[in-house]
Formats: sequence, C-alpha cells, structure tokens
Amino acid sequence: MLELDGSIWFRSGAQTWGGKNRIDLLSQIDATGSITNAARAVGMSYKGAWDAIDAMNNLAGEPLVVRAAGGKGGGGTQLTDRARRLIATFRALEAEHRKFMENLTRAGLDASGDIDLMRRFMLKTSARNKLLGTVIQIREGAVNDEIVLRIAGGQAITAVITRESTQELGLAIGKEAIALVKASSVIVGAPGPGLRLSARNQLPGRISALRPGAVNSEIRIDLEGGVTLAAIVTNESANDLGLDVGADAVAIFKASSVILGVLE
Repeated sequence: MLELDGSIWFRSGAQTWGGKNRIDLLSQIDATGSITNAARAVGMSYKGAWDAIDAMNNLAGEPLVVRAAGGKGGGGTQLTDRARRLIATFRALEAEHRKFMENLTRAGLDASGDIDLMRRFMLKTSARNKLLGTVIQIREGAVNDEIVLRIAGGQAITAVITRESTQELGLAIGKEAIALVKASSVIVGAPGPGLRLSARNQLPGRISALRPGAVNSEIRIDLEGGVTLAAIVTNESANDLGLDVGADAVAIFKASSVILGVLE
C-alpha cells in the first residue's frame, strides 16, 4: 500500500518561518546550549543556523533564542520559555498530523488516480482552457503531426504539432494529454445550417456566463461531459451575435492554436 506523508509549517502572515528543521534546531540548542553543536546535529552550517534563529526571533515578535556572551561559537545560548512552548506545540501537532496521514493510508485511498488528479490541479499555465483528453488518433506528416484527443463528453479536439514534439511527449494511442487553448484563440459562433469554417475544432455547447468589460466580453461555454471553455470576444461581436446566458453557441479554434502537454 502506498503511504502518504506531509509536513507542518508555522506561518506569520505571508511569511513561512518555522518547520520541522527549525524546530529541531531549537530542540538541539535547548539540549546542547551550543549553536555550533545544534547546527551540526541538524545538518546546518553555523551561519545558516544563526540566519534561521534571526528569522524566527524577528517573525515571532519576541525572542526565542537568547545569545549569551562567551563560549566558543557563541556557547551558552539559551531558549526562552516561549520557544520551549513552541517546540511542545509543534510536537503535539506533528503527532496529530502523523495520525491523520496514517488514517488516510488505512482508508484505502486510490492513491495513483488521486495523485494524478492533484497533479493536474497544480498545473499552472497562462492558458485559460485546460482540457484533459486521451489520444485516439495520430496522423503523421512530413514535418507536422495531427493529434486527435477525445475529451470528456466524447467530443474530439485536433492539434497540430511538430513530429519532434510528438516524439518528445511520447504521444501514442491511449495516452492521456492536456490540451491548452488561450481564451483569445477561441472564436464564438452562433449555430446554424449556414455555419461553414475552416477551423478544425468546432465544439457545440451552451453559454453559461457572460462577463462584459470595457471593450471585450468573457464568454463561458459549457460543453457535454462537464467541460467548460472560455472565450474572449468584443462587446460588439457579442451584441451582433445575440450572445447571452442560456443561448446555444459553438466554440471554434484552429488546430494550430492547441498546445499539448503531458504529465510524467
């Protein structure tokens, strides 16, 4: 069974100032009365230890470590009562956190699938649209390949990338990939029998949100399977097309506007 693990950090506003390593440093100072010995015990340099102490003293709002004159390397350094209470609090929280992680492991969590899902959540890009799909077709060309992904809801997305990119990403039938499409690359069309476009990707859906701005409007289109696409259009275009919440719409974007990525 895969075991889960984690760590605890103390924060002060936006500043992270204390974790296990720093608490261990405080504990060793209390045990040895020496910065040099404490730093050696936790694998820090002498300077790194003092930098950590200065940061903790400053961010705690009161002294945690008191320097004492004399002694090689500042020997005789002592903890304040506040520091000792902090150590005790951290150890208690650490023990409770350990029990929590053990309970998660015993719960039979489907770790492999959940970890993959969390990695997707943590993917950060400037592209508004991130669509998970499975490769269902690769059409090889002399320079570029056409990659077709099946996304949730059964709709297909086509991307054009170089042969080199196909190889570097290890794309193959059945492999999962993430399609990235900038909102500014998505054209919104009103469905109808006369709609004919050269763009490879034309995904029908329904407008679920329209946020007008000074010049442009952000349109959110819900597709089948719970997939959502964002598009940016001018206010004039939105008015001309009669776009409004609840109206049917088609999200249109070129295959060359799709960037593919994979999680390894």
